[in-house]
Amino acid sequence: MKRFAKILSIITVLSLVIYAFQQGAFATVADSNWIADYLAEQGDKGLVVLFLIGAAYTSVGGPRQFMAFAFGFALGGIKGALIGSLSALLGCVITFYFARWVFRSSLKKRFQSKLTRLENLIIHRTILKMIMIRILPLSSNFLTNLVAGSTHISAWRFFTGSGIGFIPQMMVFSFAGAGVGLSDNTSLLISGGLFLCASIIAFYLYKTRLRQQISEIIEEK
Repeated sequence: MKRFAKILSIITVLSLVIYAFQQGAFATVADSNWIADYLAEQGDKGLVVLFLIGAAYTSVGGPRQFMAFAFGFALGGIKGALIGSLSALLGCVITFYFARWVFRSSLKKRFQSKLTRLENLIIHRTILKMIMIRILPLSSNFLTNLVAGSTHISAWRFFTGSGIGFIPQMMVFSFAGAGVGLSDNTSLLISGGLFLCASIIAFYLYKTRLRQQISEIIEEK
């Protein structure tokens, strides 16, 4: 019964992803003009639909930065960053639990050593370490979510750290989108300032021992 449930989950998710691709949902979620027009027509209902599409988009590896730019273009810098970050976080939750409930046993068999080392690394002070990992360009968000879901780390700590760690980049791209959409130099300057701050933080974190440890795990054969 458990195996049947896993197979059914895989088929369901794949079917939804294929359907979304066929309908062009993932192409439009990064299209700034389409999102602006859609929201103008649909209002709050359209915002809910786009929020869910964005979550699905990031859950299968879609770049959250593109989504943040499009949301910023349509909604403004702050609102776009907020909605985009929450949507990306929901995508993170989807991938995390899909890995935990469906792929955990198979991933542990194949990558036992890496998973054990990563789990030992982030099992303590998970929130702080996930903030650092999300800011640093060490691996894709999709792979991070997939691997984390295959370990025993605390889900709520993982999501809290991830949500906070998403914000710097989402703010940068959302304000960039807002600046383009409104022809607003102030928003573009804010985006540039945020990018500089995020770069300084990332450079500082890049020099930490955590970066070296995670890189060793990722590059391990």
